[in-house]
Amino acid sequence: MKQVLIETTLFKINPTQLIEGFKTPAGNPLVEGVLATAGIKNGNSRYYSPDIWRREIDKYKVIVEENRATGELDHPDSSIINLKNVSHIIRDIYWDGDDVMGKIEILPTATGNILKALIENNVLVGVSSRGEGSLKPMNGGMMEVQDDFTLICWDFVSTPSNPGSYMHLVKEGIEEFKLDKYNKVNLLLTEILCANGTCPVL
Repeated sequence: MKQVLIETTLFKINPTQLIEGFKTPAGNPLVEGVLATAGIKNGNSRYYSPDIWRREIDKYKVIVEENRATGELDHPDSSIINLKNVSHIIRDIYWDGDDVMGKIEILPTATGNILKALIENNVLVGVSSRGEGSLKPMNGGMMEVQDDFTLICWDFVSTPSNPGSYMHLVKEGIEEFKLDKYNKVNLLLTEILCANGTCPVL
């Protein structure tokens, strides 16, 4: 029988990175890190095969491209994404070995601002996949996620289940976004001020 499956990964973000790290053209923080790992036993004693994750990530890439890969701050036991609770949106998703990697923009919504405030006050948060599927017992007390699994989204939560995964603010690749003349001047002035030890708080 299908059930809602929730798996969580730590996002370790230094509060100062929200000021010094890379932001989107809208001025929102952009974080990057591991969303999930295929082929391992996670903190919930569940096993996702690489084939299942690769199939679901291929489908999810379409959602990312359509600008609707949103998630909530804390997630309900539901397959519905409640837009009034949306705190972030995934801007890119890709593979690095067996790790599912993602770039996530923290949005200036009510819950997004809460998420940003938590990070700024050293609260360690996790990113948690939400999906639906059935489970089958394996040896060693593990439960194998079955082929009927469907990925819904990733939410930000407090309790981790995916081992050894951390998030960091994106600092490189500024050419990925087109900067207008105003933003280029601001970046140049910030670099000059920071070099003189008077880096402004943004």
